[in-house]
Amino acid sequence: MTYQEFKKAVIGIAMEKQISDYELYYTEGDAASVEIFKEEIKSYKTESSKGICFRCIVDGKAGYASTENLTEEEAESLVIRALENAKSIESSEQSFLHNTGDTYAVCEADTTSVPTGAELVDAAMEIQKEMYHADTRVADGTQTDFGHGRDRYALYNSNGLDLEDTVSYTFCYASALASDGGEMYNGGKSKIGKLQEFDLKDIAGKAVEDAVSTIGAESVESGRYTIVLSNEVMATLLQTYAPVFSAENAQKGLSLLKGKEGEKIAADFITITDDPLYQDSVQKRTFDGEGVATYAKNVVENGTLTTLLHNLKTAAIAGVKSTGNASKASYASVVGVSPFIFYMHPAQDTMEEGHSMEEGHSMEGGHSMEGGSSVESLFEQAEDGIYVTDISGLHAGANPVTGDFSLLSKGFLIKEGKKSTPIKNFTMSGNFFTLLKEIETLGGDLEFLRGRYGAPSALIRNIAIAGK
Repeated sequence: MTYQEFKKAVIGIAMEKQISDYELYYTEGDAASVEIFKEEIKSYKTESSKGICFRCIVDGKAGYASTENLTEEEAESLVIRALENAKSIESSEQSFLHNTGDTYAVCEADTTSVPTGAELVDAAMEIQKEMYHADTRVADGTQTDFGHGRDRYALYNSNGLDLEDTVSYTFCYASALASDGGEMYNGGKSKIGKLQEFDLKDIAGKAVEDAVSTIGAESVESGRYTIVLSNEVMATLLQTYAPVFSAENAQKGLSLLKGKEGEKIAADFITITDDPLYQDSVQKRTFDGEGVATYAKNVVENGTLTTLLHNLKTAAIAGVKSTGNASKASYASVVGVSPFIFYMHPAQDTMEEGHSMEEGHSMEGGHSMEGGSSVESLFEQAEDGIYVTDISGLHAGANPVTGDFSLLSKGFLIKEGKKSTPIKNFTMSGNFFTLLKEIETLGGDLEFLRGRYGAPSALIRNIAIAGK
């Protein structure tokens, strides 16, 4: 059965069972990907998935059931299982279904054609060849992953909501390995967007540059340094600590931002936005996991925490409206809270209603000069210090509740206002909440990780570095 046919069957069965409050949440996805190793196809695969969750509210209690089998028999079983689950729930927590009345954005239809398997292979092979040609030190182990995905989201409920979103995107990751003096050095460059907008030679060149720039890296003395965090590192930290902005976590005592709305939590020039409709994104969403209309909102504005991110339940507890940030990790998951496209504004950037940025900022990087200073100007302000370009060990070394971090890092020395020699194997320690307050300057080079979490480079002084 199609989703529409299955939905009609479920509605009929819900009426028969006299269930007046219910919701269907459906997802389906199609993806194709290719891996190129050396200059040969390592793997090519296609995947398709779909699933649906039925949620009903009986006597104020919610029951869930899900399936991947869209048949007439399964439609009845799905409703019965959810009904039985609702009756067995002992929790007194309220459950909610969203009502009609929201104004939903209308995203421009994607008229670009879906890349064929041959086009994906050709693009991946071209990047691979370009990486080998870019530098004689590029070694076997260099690899390119390329793919295309299409995801569909649908929500229907008994209050009259009937919504659908479709997102379509191409992605790639070029991983370069360079050999010098018996040592191996790795680097990479990722991209997400539309295939026709990819500059394959540029992607390859930046991956190789990332690898060879670290050749000859040495250790650094322990101490406290002025540091410049690259835009990718700053975006990685923002992604790691994004859960602290969740009202669900705050209400569970898992965020130090609980009750801090209206208070200064960052430097005066820091603005952090969640924008599900970000103009350059290929992953726009017009409704959240509960059918609430999505919109752009400044979570932090000029250093002040203006709101936490809410779904219907957390909003009811807090006595506010949902911010449209209900999330489901999969069709079968319970409703949580998370941002959609979450980013820190670069220097001198402004946000207009419904439009998160000025044109010129990249979803996947490059050092844009739009709206603010280049990273080189941050080096000049630092004079001497460390440029941190990579961090690892986030799972064990970053505490999303306290904000503390101690992360294995690599990067470059900054000497006399310029990027200097590469360094490695040092640990950077600090606290995310303190860092937000002590950022001295931001660059204008906004970059996104996987199209979802973005930040510019940032200058911070007096950071603890453990080296040799």
